[in-house]
Amino acid sequence: MTDTRRRVKVYTLNEDRQWDDRGTGHVSSGYVERLKGMSLLVRAESDGSLLLESKINPNTAYQKQQDTLIVWSEAENYDLALSFQEKAGCDEIWEKICQVQGKDPSVDITQELVDESEEERFDDMSSPGLELPPCELGHLEELAELVASSLPSPLRREKLALAVENEGYIRKLLELFRQCEDLENADGLHHIYEIVKGIFLLNRTALFEVMFSEECIMDVIGCLEHDPALDGLPRRHRDFLTKTARFKEVIPIGDPELRAKIHQTYRVQYIQDMVLPTPSVFEENMLSTLHSFIFFNKVEIVGMLQDDEKFLTDLFAQLTDEATDDDKRHELVNFLKEFCAFSQTLQPQNRDTFFKTLSNMGILPALEVILVSGMDDVQVRGAATDIFSYLVEYNPSMVREFIMQESQQNDDDILLINLIIEHMICDSDPELGGAVQLMGLLRTLVDPENMMATANKTEKTEFLSFFYKHCMHVLSAPLLANTTDDKPSRGVSPVSTICQYDFQTSQLLALILELLTFCVEHHTYHIKNYIINKDILRRVLVLTASQHAFLALCALRFMRRIIGLKDEFYNRYIMKNFLFEPVVKAFLNNGARYNLMNSAIIEMFEYVRVEDVKSLTAHIVENYWKSLEDVDYVQTFKGLKLRYEQQRERQDNPKLDSMRSILRNHRFRRDARTLDDDEEMWFNADEEELEDCEAVVPPSDNKITKACGGAGENEDLMDPISKFMERKKRRSQGKNSSSLSGRQSPSFKLSFSGSTTKTSLSSPPASLRPGSPGSGAKGSPPTAATVTTKVGRITRLVSTGTWVVFIRAQQKTFQM
Repeated sequence: MTDTRRRVKVYTLNEDRQWDDRGTGHVSSGYVERLKGMSLLVRAESDGSLLLESKINPNTAYQKQQDTLIVWSEAENYDLALSFQEKAGCDEIWEKICQVQGKDPSVDITQELVDESEEERFDDMSSPGLELPPCELGHLEELAELVASSLPSPLRREKLALAVENEGYIRKLLELFRQCEDLENADGLHHIYEIVKGIFLLNRTALFEVMFSEECIMDVIGCLEHDPALDGLPRRHRDFLTKTARFKEVIPIGDPELRAKIHQTYRVQYIQDMVLPTPSVFEENMLSTLHSFIFFNKVEIVGMLQDDEKFLTDLFAQLTDEATDDDKRHELVNFLKEFCAFSQTLQPQNRDTFFKTLSNMGILPALEVILVSGMDDVQVRGAATDIFSYLVEYNPSMVREFIMQESQQNDDDILLINLIIEHMICDSDPELGGAVQLMGLLRTLVDPENMMATANKTEKTEFLSFFYKHCMHVLSAPLLANTTDDKPSRGVSPVSTICQYDFQTSQLLALILELLTFCVEHHTYHIKNYIINKDILRRVLVLTASQHAFLALCALRFMRRIIGLKDEFYNRYIMKNFLFEPVVKAFLNNGARYNLMNSAIIEMFEYVRVEDVKSLTAHIVENYWKSLEDVDYVQTFKGLKLRYEQQRERQDNPKLDSMRSILRNHRFRRDARTLDDDEEMWFNADEEELEDCEAVVPPSDNKITKACGGAGENEDLMDPISKFMERKKRRSQGKNSSSLSGRQSPSFKLSFSGSTTKTSLSSPPASLRPGSPGSGAKGSPPTAATVTTKVGRITRLVSTGTWVVFIRAQQKTFQM
């Protein structure tokens, strides 16, 4: 066969029974060696990549629908469709398929693979066709039973569909329906209901085209009104469609074909959603053709409207015309919303063209007019929000570019983004449904992750600078307006009169805080400058006293994100304004209740402790320790005090701190290996945390005796140090640092001679005092220093002014 190429769209049916667009390309048929047979090939028109490679299986059922569609199933749950741009291309590929399967190209469906017993298959194959009873009142029950018995068998369904189609049975049946309705024949109407429902389940496009034609569709809907399960109380679907539902041409449609297609799609959609009973699990796949019929109708409607330049020009001209009355503008907005909703059925390339067309027509300026003129109309605002969401989700950069361009010509008050913010703030819905949606759209617009950067400009820098200059004051206005004259200051508890907000106001403030928190996480210096210059955090923390727990938690989350940045600019701002005070007050007011408020505040202080944020640790202990010292059900606050004391100790003894710096810089390590886990834990440990070790430094003249162990009572303890110093001296010629590892007893002591000043790092227990029972050093002079440790623990650092002796029992190593 000669390869032919035709432009097509490839679709697959997803789990939700919706068609997903897989791309546009050119289809051809040819022999594929790998598949060992004739196959359909679709190559993408953009890059030539292979979109589809499907072998034409002799047993696969192919369906031709609407002259430009070919649909088939390659697996139990994998349906495919080719939508042709031209009917000629569809006919040519259909002929290839029928030629491979040995079928007449005039049919609209080829054979199906069935799973039946041999006897049933023989019966079906031996019978030339299905003979339908006469379409008369006396045979309605027989016909209903025939339809019901044919549905389980694919071959019988196919023969039934062919018989109904060839004999023009649908029009005869609808004529019989009108007679039964005139005669009020309830039994006949119930039988017709079952027959028409069964015809829907035949899932055949040719039958749908007859049923959904202008002259038949209302009668088909009438047949489905008489469900036997309704106990003689038929639905009034036709009354709704003819009397209640009104088709309005907000812009006159000159194309009669387009108008008819819109009417048909609305009614078929109504049948699917409202008239047909909910299909069972076994019947759902039988309505796939109905889903496809609606889907491709919508695609066709959008394409025809998009190609009608006069229609779109008139639409946007009337939307932006100040003379357009409110009712007319309301109708125009609703139409534009539905138009954008239909565009979601387009493939990505066509959707790009669609939104570019709307952008060129001026959809964003039109939205400004809609928002300004329809602020009091809930429905208009809702429709405008939906339209804006379609645009932002499609291309946020396009929206940002328009916003920055219009700022050069318009005042801040009428900028589109400020109108959106005002729309969010003024949402009258008690649940703030529209405000939540708009907040999400604003977050998308200010998200740096979807901003483009080019060689000539950076969208992130330009737009964020614009946003903080022209828009942030509008966004934060409700927050600032509701937190006035409530400045938390040192020693003064803020008595907030705004903490009793109504629920809707609290929800709005929570939404604003959520967006500001997002900005803190993603906007570095822009939001930092704004928070510090406008004193935003102080105003936010007033909300920790709110009666609404969710609002107080939003305020805490905002501060927690700021602290989590570990930025000293933020830290100095917090300390200068004593901004932990409202947090501590909220913690104390919460009392002993174990709730989210309690956990959130404790986690904030725990983060400061674990991350060792020194400036905040000192600020908290120095200003709020008295209020927090009695909290003992967690060790967070005592741990903060411990951190603070360690900082003070290092400040008071800089040589001790410098020794730690030397050790951390590995100057006395014996090789360049990396730290093992125990060493890393030791270097990161703080002295006061080692509760099992005690150290006493007695009066000392800051000099170690020249004998360094020459005293008789100290020789046994100073001998290891002497040996270590000798080895260190021998190795100093070849190395800058050295260390000696060796075994040592589980308990040992060091003694130094001294005379004057006494410095105590901690008080020793009585059993460890020099000369006491159990000290292990009888006759030690009262001026001796004793250090005791246990295997598996880490000793303290003992400073004697000039020397620092470090003893580490776990690694059995002395380091000097």
